[in-house]
Amino acid sequence: MSDSHNPCTRLRLATMYAAGALLLLLLLSVRPLHAAEPVQIVISGIEGEAMKNVQESLALPSGLEHEGKVDRLWLDRFAQQAADKVRRALEPFGYYSSMVTVTVESPEGQYRLMVKVLPGEPVRLSEVTVALAGPGGEETDLKNLAAAFPLSKGDVLLHQRYEDAKEALKTRARELGYLDADFSRREIRIEQPATTASINLLLATGEKFYFGVTGIHGAPDYPDSFLRRYLTYKPGELFSYPALGETQRNFTNSERFKEVVITPDKESVEASRVPVTVQLKPGPRITLRPGIGYGTDTGARFTVRYRDLNMFDLGHEFYSHLYIAERLQGLVTGYVIPSSTDVRSSKTVQVNLQREEAKTYTSRIAALELGHNRSFGVGKLGTAYVKAQYEEFTVGLQDSTSRLLLPGLRFTDNRYDNPVRPQKGFRYALDLHGTHQSLGSDTALVQILAEGGYLLPLPWRFSLHTRAKGGTTLLNDPLVDIPPSLRFFTGGDQSVRGYSYKSLGPRDASGNVIGGKQLVTGSIELERALFKSWGVSVFYDAGNTFNTFTDVRLFRGAGFGLHYFTPVGALNLSVARPVGVEKPATHFHFTVGFEL
Repeated sequence: MSDSHNPCTRLRLATMYAAGALLLLLLLSVRPLHAAEPVQIVISGIEGEAMKNVQESLALPSGLEHEGKVDRLWLDRFAQQAADKVRRALEPFGYYSSMVTVTVESPEGQYRLMVKVLPGEPVRLSEVTVALAGPGGEETDLKNLAAAFPLSKGDVLLHQRYEDAKEALKTRARELGYLDADFSRREIRIEQPATTASINLLLATGEKFYFGVTGIHGAPDYPDSFLRRYLTYKPGELFSYPALGETQRNFTNSERFKEVVITPDKESVEASRVPVTVQLKPGPRITLRPGIGYGTDTGARFTVRYRDLNMFDLGHEFYSHLYIAERLQGLVTGYVIPSSTDVRSSKTVQVNLQREEAKTYTSRIAALELGHNRSFGVGKLGTAYVKAQYEEFTVGLQDSTSRLLLPGLRFTDNRYDNPVRPQKGFRYALDLHGTHQSLGSDTALVQILAEGGYLLPLPWRFSLHTRAKGGTTLLNDPLVDIPPSLRFFTGGDQSVRGYSYKSLGPRDASGNVIGGKQLVTGSIELERALFKSWGVSVFYDAGNTFNTFTDVRLFRGAGFGLHYFTPVGALNLSVARPVGVEKPATHFHFTVGFEL
C-alpha cells in the first residue's frame, strides 16, 4: 500500500491541514469581536480627523447602563450635553460656528443618538506674526523656522498644526543652547463673527548656555578616562538636553551600571556654562549565567556564560561562553579592550573551540581571531580582523585537515527598534575575507557574504518579514581543499524550512551532500500579532547551494508558524513542507531558549 493510501498517513495529513486552516483563520481575524454598545451613536455631516475627534468626545459614560438596561434619564442628560461637546471637538479644526442637533431615538428597543452637524465655514487666518527676541534672534535656524511657520494668511486655523509648530520652534531654540527660551506672547484672537482669526507669537530666547565641567561619581573602581568615553559632549560645547539623553543611554546600555542619574545644575552657572553631575550605581562586575534551550537544527542545548566587565580595574571585558548541544559543542573565550575615545569601538581577542556533527559532515575547529571594531554611528559597526584556524573534518567520503590564515573586513548595520520583539526596522551585514598559500594557508580563496532582513509594520497588527542571504567563493583550488566551515550548505530553520539542517547542496558521486561555493536563500513571512505575547504567521522560503551559476536549482518550502515572545527571546514553532517535489514530508522546526 502506498503512503498516500495509508489511513494513518491520511489522518496525519488531515490533521495538519486542519491545523493550518485554523491558523490561517486566526491570522485573518483582524477585527476583534465586541459586545454590542447599549446606545448606538450616528454622526452625520463631517468626516476624517474631525469625525474621529467628535467620536472620542462622545464616549458613553460607564454608568449609562445598569443591569442590562439603559438609564433613559441619564441618556437624555448626556444628549443635552452632547451638542456642546461636539462644538468644542470641532474647534481645533477651525469650525467655530458649527450647528449641532442631537436627538434620541429608540426603534425596536435599541437606543440611538442621532447627531447632525452643520460645521459651517472654517475660521481662516487674517494675520500671522511670529517674531524672535533676545540674543537668539539672529540665529539662522530660528529665523528660518519662524519664516516657515506652517500657518499663514488665508489658511484654516488648525490648532494641532499651530501647537506642533510652536513647540518645534521652542525646542530648536533650546537645542541651540537657549535653555530659558519660551513664548512671552502667544495669542490666537478669534474675530467676531467667528470667520477670521489672528496669530501673534513672540519667542524670547534668553541667553545662550554651554556645557561646563562634568563630575562623575559613584564608580571609583572604573578609571575616570574610561567613564568619560560615555559622554557625548565636551566642555564648551552648546548645552543640549538631547546630548544628556544620549549620554544616559550610553551609560545604561553598557550593562555596567544599574542606576544612572544625570543632573545639570543651572543654579551654579558661571560665564554661561552649566556644570553637570553624573551619579552612578555600578551593577555586578562578574556574572555567571547558565541557560537551557532547544533547536531543531542543533538539538537540546546547555550553556554557561561567564563575564567580567572590569578586568584589572581598567574597564576591559573578559567573557567565556560554553555551549553543549546534541550536534554542536564549543567554547568561546574573548577579551575586549574598549576604545579610549569612542564608546562603541574596541579591540578584541577571541579563541574558539568547536565540534559539530551535522548529517552531512563532522568538523573540529580551533581558531584565534584578532579584531579591531570601529563605530560608524548608532547601529553601524565595522570590523577589520584576522583569523588563524585549524580544522579537522569529514565530508562525504573525504577525511582531511585545513590550516588557514584569514584576514577580512566585516560591516553590520542594525536598526531594529527592539532587540527582543521588534516592530519595525532592518539589518544587513557584509563580510569579505580571503587567504593565500603565501600566508601559510593550505589553499587560496576570496569569499564574499551578504545578508539582510527587513521588518515592515502593516495595519491591523500585521507585519511583513523579509530576509535574504547570498555568498560566493572565488578560488582556483578544488572544493575538496575547502573545510566545511567555509563551504555553503542550506536547509533548516535559518535558511529553507521544510528541509533538514544543511541537507541541501551539491553531492558527491555517492550521493553525499558536500557543500558548495555559492549560496542564495530568501524568505518572506506574514505575521499577525495575537494578544500581548503571541503571534502566528505564514511563510515561503527558497534557496540552495551550488558550485556554478549554470546549475542553479532553488528548493522551496512553505508553511505556518506559531510564536510566543518572552522578555529574553521568542519561542518559535514552524511547520513546513517542501514545494514542488513528489511525496513531500512535513518538517517541524522548533527553537526555544532562555537564561536561568
